[in-house]
Amino acid sequence: MAKTFRAYDAGLVEADHEAHLDFSSTNLQLFNGRKATHSLDIVIVGCGLGGLAAAFTLGHAGHRVTVLESAPAIGEIGAGIQVTPNLSRLLVRWGLGEVLKKIAVKPEAIALRRYNSGELVGWTQWGDKMERDHGSPYYHIHRADFHRLLLSLASPFMSLQLSSTVGSVNPSVPSLTLSSGAVIPCDLIVGCDGVKSLIREVVLGEPVKATPTGDAAYRAIIPTEKMMKDSDLRELVEKQEMTGWMGPNRHIMAYCIRAKSEYNLVLLHPDDGSVESWTEEGSAAKMRADFADFEPRVQKLLAMVPSTLKWKLMDRSPLPTWIHPEGKVVLLGDACHPMLPYRAQGAAMAVEDAAVLGNLLSRVSQRDDLIPLLRGYENLRHARTAATQASSRLNQHIFHLPDGPEQEARDASMRVARDALLRKARGAPTDLNPLEGSRGSANQWADEEKNREQFSYDADKEAERWWQEVGERQCRSFREVSARM
Repeated sequence: MAKTFRAYDAGLVEADHEAHLDFSSTNLQLFNGRKATHSLDIVIVGCGLGGLAAAFTLGHAGHRVTVLESAPAIGEIGAGIQVTPNLSRLLVRWGLGEVLKKIAVKPEAIALRRYNSGELVGWTQWGDKMERDHGSPYYHIHRADFHRLLLSLASPFMSLQLSSTVGSVNPSVPSLTLSSGAVIPCDLIVGCDGVKSLIREVVLGEPVKATPTGDAAYRAIIPTEKMMKDSDLRELVEKQEMTGWMGPNRHIMAYCIRAKSEYNLVLLHPDDGSVESWTEEGSAAKMRADFADFEPRVQKLLAMVPSTLKWKLMDRSPLPTWIHPEGKVVLLGDACHPMLPYRAQGAAMAVEDAAVLGNLLSRVSQRDDLIPLLRGYENLRHARTAATQASSRLNQHIFHLPDGPEQEARDASMRVARDALLRKARGAPTDLNPLEGSRGSANQWADEEKNREQFSYDADKEAERWWQEVGERQCRSFREVSARM
């Protein structure tokens, strides 16, 4: 495969040399080996994480896939991604288990701290416990490495057209007209074109209003070799925890990526006029000023950051539908449920979408199956993604409380769960059941019930369950109605 990653000066970075497959993804068996007996021509708009995952699953399901990408080359920005168990179980199923062990980092815990003192307020054990509790590991990975892995999986199953900007869509044919004037007809259009989706406007018939959250985010990466030379910072690398600092109207999340060779920083703060873009340059000096009252270790970290990316965080409510009324255009990922970063579920939700869509469309036996299967996809995914969006919004409120009674109550709630979980991790006796101590905790990562709902989810099992319980019957009924028309 040709190397098409662009340089960092264009806002994009190279993938790690270890982020490659040592097997052919065509040899994998997805969906119990099932493939559609009626192949569709599917066009995916957008070559991000969701688009590539969809290309892989839909191609594996037996369909002919074309991916349209407006950029002239493929690449990703310099940022970390949290790969939670609901996502890693799919990646392991897709053959990526061994390469993830090489290039990703498995955090042992999350530590939530007071912004100005560094006091440990909340703590939750991860590491092997995540795999025991939810059946798959929790990883941190560089976004460019993740993108390259998905590109490697999808490449045998797709025709990729770069510099292909969609100008308009005919949802009835359906077909897409590019800015070049070329017209591409197909059987199904999948909109994976992100938060500013054109395909979403086609589905809904109107633009979707975005609401400012009031926040913006800086992103930066520090080589850990610099941190290891400082006795105050060395522990942040060696201890292998994700660290969060919570302050008034701001918070920081930080963790190691790339086999602990890099330290990823995400800094949320009140927006001061930024734009909604992953590649917008920010001011490192302004970033340092915005977090000048955070503890000394943070000051040392930020002094190591020569440049930063900054983007405005906009919120969008759940959509009324993800499917065009004519049933030939559907949405996936950020195009239909953009996630705020406070719960680290954006990539997970997009890849889950792709897994469910590919699984269901592996059952297409005739053209009439498409509409009931797309409805099944929406029914399976809409409520889950809407709940995850709400959970992300809640963390924004929790993390950014101003100093005072509400903040003190938050910290007290987190400490109860922290103490119970620390005693359990150490094997010490405790009068408090960790489950009881964690239920409803302000630290959502300590809440075992919420963790089960979020992290134990298996997209393929949900798709199989839907088919067995209602899907097969609905497809059969739809075929019978269509035959009589």
